Amino acid sequence: MSLNSAWNDATAMTRLLMQVLGYAIVLLVWYILTAGADPIVKSGILPSPGDVYRAIGELLRDNNLLSNLCYSIGLNLGGYIEAIALSIPFGFLIGLVMPIRLSAKGIVESLRYISLPAVLGLFIAWFGIGSSMKIHFLAFGIMIYLLPIVIQRIDEVKQVYLKTVYTIGASWWQTVRTVYLPSVLSRISDDIRVLTAISWTYIIISESIGGEGGLGGLIWKVGLRRGRLDKVFALLLIIILIGILQDRLLTSLDKRWFPHKYVTRKQHGVDQQGSESAKLILGYIKLVLKWLFAAIFYVLLLNELIGFLPSKYLSMAFQDTVWVLWVLGLLVLVMAVYKYAFERKFPYIKPAHGS
Repeated sequence: MSLNSAWNDATAMTRLLMQVLGYAIVLLVWYILTAGADPIVKSGILPSPGDVYRAIGELLRDNNLLSNLCYSIGLNLGGYIEAIALSIPFGFLIGLVMPIRLSAKGIVESLRYISLPAVLGLFIAWFGIGSSMKIHFLAFGIMIYLLPIVIQRIDEVKQVYLKTVYTIGASWWQTVRTVYLPSVLSRISDDIRVLTAISWTYIIISESIGGEGGLGGLIWKVGLRRGRLDKVFALLLIIILIGILQDRLLTSLDKRWFPHKYVTRKQHGVDQQGSESAKLILGYIKLVLKWLFAAIFYVLLLNELIGFLPSKYLSMAFQDTVWVLWVLGLLVLVMAVYKYAFERKFPYIKPAHGS
């Protein structure tokens, strides 16, 4: 019997409350260590929660926090899009074509040992100090980890599927399209979500070059350079929050695009009526918020083309990374059409609950 067996059947609300309790404990310890006129830990080492909260207000008022936040998100997503667009085709090429695999797999695996801060100077020499350099640098940092994972996922495709399509006479391309591609994409979606932290890890390094803004640039200019540790902590907390939200968004998209991964047998027993009602209410609220966000997003995208609003707000916020939003908007539409066609073909497979 597992030591944690009593918690395995905990409801979603219980798990959420435990997470909130964990954050509350950390906040309480932080407050105790920094409270009073003579705190246990001096403000020059660890600013108090109140100082960090007030620093967020200063960043919003004096340092264009929202604009810099959007710019960093644009760089982050741009790096992800470029890394995925390169890693998947090259990964399939190396993983499935044996001569290329034999000659290139060792090179791909050795790339993981490159020190990314050390190669930043090379990217500056090749691409300058603008946004394109930063996106290429972040993409490279993601790609050197994602490319070997794509090859690994190809190797993990179950032989029973390959033997089945071989038995019915599938061609090489049909095998790739019907077995390798669905299996690998559904698996690396989890890997992509886990690798989210890498681009945020190196964004501070890339944004410290060129002075074009971003959260990393703010940490360097208004935080470390001026000794404002409260602003440094505020910006780091914002990066953590954005990372958590990005992780939740990718998880939600994964449930919508690959619902077969979340199909489970219905457990014995009947849930409590209150629990079911709460799930329905939360599901309805999430659905309304998703459609509201999607409507606002596509209205702002359309405004970039037609200009029916007073200003082009996305261009103002994301600067020269606004193309990332166009790519994401088109990708979401394509995947929505694909999902509709998938559900028409396989009506018995439904999205996971809560997606």
